[in-house]
Amino acid sequence: MTNKINITLSATKKEKPNADQLEFGRTFTDHMFIMDYSAAKGWYDPRIVPYEPISLSPSTMVFHYGQTVFEGLKAYRSSEDKVLLFRPDKNMHRLNLSNDRLCIPQIDEEFVIEALKELVSIDKEWIPTAEGTSLYIRPFIIPTEYYLGVAPSKYYRFMIILSPVGSYYKEGIHPVKIFVENQYVRAVDGGTGKAKTGGNYASSLKAQEEAEKRGYSQVLWLDGVEKKYIEEVGSMNIFFKINGEVITPSLNGSILEGVTRNSILHLLKHWNVPVSERKLSMEDVYNAYKEGLLEEAFGTGTAAVISPIGELFYNEENIVLNNGETGELTKKLYDTLTGIQTGNHEDVFNWVVEVN
Repeated sequence: MTNKINITLSATKKEKPNADQLEFGRTFTDHMFIMDYSAAKGWYDPRIVPYEPISLSPSTMVFHYGQTVFEGLKAYRSSEDKVLLFRPDKNMHRLNLSNDRLCIPQIDEEFVIEALKELVSIDKEWIPTAEGTSLYIRPFIIPTEYYLGVAPSKYYRFMIILSPVGSYYKEGIHPVKIFVENQYVRAVDGGTGKAKTGGNYASSLKAQEEAEKRGYSQVLWLDGVEKKYIEEVGSMNIFFKINGEVITPSLNGSILEGVTRNSILHLLKHWNVPVSERKLSMEDVYNAYKEGLLEEAFGTGTAAVISPIGELFYNEENIVLNNGETGELTKKLYDTLTGIQTGNHEDVFNWVVEVN
């Protein structure tokens, strides 16, 4: 594959929304990155072109078998007007792990990061500067072979699109209410739970819809075998602070390894806060609540960064955490991580990558 990226700039620029009108994932920038794959050529024709619809045959495999993967990361503008990415290497490595699980050809991670930086640089005027805003980056791969057969595609398209965003939850950093799901399951060991693929999210919609009808922001998933052990919360990993120790479910083959999750673990260990990755049942959490030992809980993910949990609904009972308020450690983690991401806090881990 040639490393030359062909660039075609848009002849017209779209109107940019006001920062206070940003919804998550509703507005898109002027350009996108595209690269194609065939079994004969490998990955070829990397290009940046104006953002526009794509044309596909109704028989294209993407519409039928769900062989897709995607990623999510963000670009930020610092107070010194620098454009910063947060740990893009982790996202591209995880994309290749998802590729492996879905039988999609591996990408050149370093090249794709350079392409991403070029795209963000071209559309950097779209990066909002208001507090809590950023430019969301969505890389994804779809099969493009015209074939109605259950087999890995021989053709693919890799794309990156950009979207200026505000807070993922309307609550912002304020605590959210979570419904503990005990009927539906998200994934099981041996399935695709540890890959970032569309089918995992499609299967979550029914439970999410029912939780929202009852006034809850997200669903807390339990394991798919015993429906006993905590796995993820909605589109995030989850942490509990119990009697001074922070606990997050260990990666078990059905949990997505979040980049934010990994970053939180690094921060906690750096601060010498007791932290462990292990199996944790909902009964354990409930008992800790009854004993007055459940101090805080929060979700972590690229979209929301950190989302404090103020209430869990479990077995027809409301478990209220920290009087429904954001916990001290949760707030410190949020302030530190967002500070690193925006260049306002010392980056001792060298996580931030500047876009020229």
